[in-house]
Amino acid sequence: MQAIILAGGLGTRLKSVVSDKPKVLSLVAEKPFLNYIIQYLLQQGIHHFIFSLGHLADHVVDFLNENYSNLNYQIVIEETPLGTGGGIKKAMEYVTEDNFFIINADTFFDVSLKDMMGVHLQNNADCTIALKQMNYYDRYGTVIIDEKNTIVSFKEKQFTDHGLINGGYIIFNKSFYNMASQNLPVVFSYEKEILEKNVASTIIKGFISDGYFIDIGIPEDYLKAQKVFKNFPVTAGN
Repeated sequence: MQAIILAGGLGTRLKSVVSDKPKVLSLVAEKPFLNYIIQYLLQQGIHHFIFSLGHLADHVVDFLNENYSNLNYQIVIEETPLGTGGGIKKAMEYVTEDNFFIINADTFFDVSLKDMMGVHLQNNADCTIALKQMNYYDRYGTVIIDEKNTIVSFKEKQFTDHGLINGGYIIFNKSFYNMASQNLPVVFSYEKEILEKNVASTIIKGFISDGYFIDIGIPEDYLKAQKVFKNFPVTAGN
């Protein structure tokens, strides 16, 4: 299985606690957060990594050279920000399989990637999104599914008592992504331009997991992660 690792975010909301390095290299329990992501994905069966980098990319390149010289990976660097969608499209030049994962490198989600891929292939889906049940949130949009776990709509960010969110781990069919993005500008959001605009006309499945989920994008959760990852690997209930 192959994965594009989105690791080029600016980390604007974390600058109050981490200001001298990319968000994905923020120290969590004394190790760069990206280390946990790579270790977990290796355990889950990812054999080929494609790192999509931008802000302070040289720091990530140095980290990989020093710590993962034997890892099967390529690096793609955005000289100017391309948005999540444009960044994926640029990185896809190294994708050789029909279906591939997108992983947000600032998010840890304990999901069985093999089971997720099985659901994706069984349903001949164009896209499959790992979903997490959340309560009392406003940081994320809400994903609406039908009785067969097919995604039927996406709701904008707003305060929600309970619902399903996009957990940041996604499978795309390569042909579908190329087709859906062929007439888009160089800079675009895959969430807006690929998912939301095609949800009614294509097969986008939801894969619900109750595994542990954390996004270190804000100081509150970054500090929470310091305690949680002392016991890595993290499992549901930690």
